[in-house]
Amino acid sequence: MDLVKAMTASASGLRAQSVRMRVISENIANQNSMGDGPGDDPYRRKVVTFRNQMDRALGVNTVVAEKVQFDKSDFGLKYDPGNPAANTEGYVRTPNVSGLVEMMDFQQAQRSYKANINAMEGSRKMTNMTIDLLR
Repeated sequence: MDLVKAMTASASGLRAQSVRMRVISENIANQNSMGDGPGDDPYRRKVVTFRNQMDRALGVNTVVAEKVQFDKSDFGLKYDPGNPAANTEGYVRTPNVSGLVEMMDFQQAQRSYKANINAMEGSRKMTNMTIDLLR
């Protein structure tokens, strides 16, 4: 694989993980966002799906963040009869976001992002070494 292809693949990974970290950050920021009234939904967790895509100009597979979807898992319930969003039994629906899961996902995305940066850095160093040899 030549260096341009390696850098293209790494750059696509950086873009995809950047989208993932943005969505995870949004989930963490809204993990306590409840509905306004008794029938209103609280914040629904979002997840990113990735897709493999062929860059035909270079002949290299890249990754793209295909779409951001809502997590279909059930909302939680919390007993809080004083809350304006409580139902007739006093329960409030809570977001389907777990701070622990989001932090683990964020850490995984961050590590993948760093791995792509390291791959790009290695490609850059090899390019510089090749240029130095040709002088």
